[in-house]
Amino acid sequence: MDLAQLEAAIDAAGEPAFRVRQVWEWATRGVDDYAAMTNVPLSLRERLAREVPFSTLTVVSQQESKDGTVKTLFHTVDGHPVEAVLMRYRDGRRSVCVSSQSGCPLTCTFCATGAMAFGRNLTPGEILDQVLYFKRLEGVKAGAAEGLTNLVFMGMGEPFLNVDNVLAAARRLPDLGITHRRTTISTVGWIPGLKQFVDEIDVPIRLALSVHAADPKLRSRLMPVNDRYPLEDVLELCRTHHELTNRRVYIEYVMLAGVNDAPEQARELAKLLGRTSFKVNLIPYNPTGSYGGSSRDTIAAFKAELDRARVPATVRLTRGQDIAAACGQLATAPRDRAQKAVAG
Repeated sequence: MDLAQLEAAIDAAGEPAFRVRQVWEWATRGVDDYAAMTNVPLSLRERLAREVPFSTLTVVSQQESKDGTVKTLFHTVDGHPVEAVLMRYRDGRRSVCVSSQSGCPLTCTFCATGAMAFGRNLTPGEILDQVLYFKRLEGVKAGAAEGLTNLVFMGMGEPFLNVDNVLAAARRLPDLGITHRRTTISTVGWIPGLKQFVDEIDVPIRLALSVHAADPKLRSRLMPVNDRYPLEDVLELCRTHHELTNRRVYIEYVMLAGVNDAPEQARELAKLLGRTSFKVNLIPYNPTGSYGGSSRDTIAAFKAELDRARVPATVRLTRGQDIAAACGQLATAPRDRAQKAVAG
């Protein structure tokens, strides 16, 4: 829902400003149209239905994994593709992975999104509409609105290239039942946006940093952004964030067979990070055609080196791999091809 458009329409209708809050509260409960908003005047509901689309996104396709993960492809009103993922866990958690851009301009070599043509930044409304959609979906599935519990900005795009819109959306997530402490923003280390986040954020949103190699030359090969913003400078900002918030920064490390998964590379990573500011998430590689994934034994040996150095580390549980919904797999066909497929 485009809240700015909603505010303008309600003002133009001569209605009091509190109507915006009423409409937004209904949307966050999981209703799917204006007709359900019984404390909003009928004439205003009818006007909003004509003038303000209930969602800024249109569902194009949807897949469900054997593990319950759902991947949805949306189009924006101007036709840009956006994918988002709902992950369901046996313990009751419902985590949403949202996109902050259509495509990504940073071309990390292991990430399918980086091979897409970059579209544009998403608005706060387009980010929130990904979440609202899954809230409605869970309500339909369960017969009553299920609570979404966690959210990660780890879908398409680099969040800190769109920092203002990402933070604007993140500040509204508690309205949907997702607390700031259960919200994570993941970055490859785009320093201007990261610095703004570190300097300005006044709510306890978690920070995650994609590292994937401690060696500067290897990291630059995997992630060209490292040439522009070296890892040492990025880690300095992350340590500042830890000092200000007393919250560890998550280190994302995708395990690529024969590339970054050797024991000596684990020791190099441990030396770089130290014991206090960071927690490492080792991510089994989800195939995108670029590399091979490390074996379980190799990942275990890598983790053992981090454990030996007393660097906190876990191995991430892969979700939705069979529908290309796992970390690094979000990508879509070019816009014209996708539209032809829908039309067909």
